[in-house]
Amino acid sequence: MSSPFHSPDSPTIQNLQAAFAGESMAHIKYRYFARLCREMGDEATAKAFEATSDQEVMHAFGHLDLLFPKSQMSPAKALQFAIDGETHEYTEMYPKFYDAAVTEAQAASEPFKAVLEKAGKRFAALAKVELRHAAHYQTALDTIKA
Repeated sequence: MSSPFHSPDSPTIQNLQAAFAGESMAHIKYRYFARLCREMGDEATAKAFEATSDQEVMHAFGHLDLLFPKSQMSPAKALQFAIDGETHEYTEMYPKFYDAAVTEAQAASEPFKAVLEKAGKRFAALAKVELRHAAHYQTALDTIKA
């Protein structure tokens, strides 16, 4: 994720991007852990993970405020950034991940081979979903521009 509003060579911008990624991953990981804890009957731990997860979102938003300044944004720009990101995912990221998973699975032993094969199938399926996401955003952008 790069920000067109700042130099990509700036160490601070690179750190903001890494911090955003880390906070975003923590948010989702803690939501997942909360779900697991709740399924295991531990409501108190689930709530602890959810409370921290909510804070991680606010941290990520803080980084985005600097990377994508509100004064330089518009709905059309936000949609175009989303289209670009989804397009990258379905044209480059997921196909590359799929190829790597298939190649790695060929040389792997069970039970790890099953994990790699499942990952490959998931990557292939998600590429199709990301294509739909990009198309959905494109429709919204076309509506705004009309």
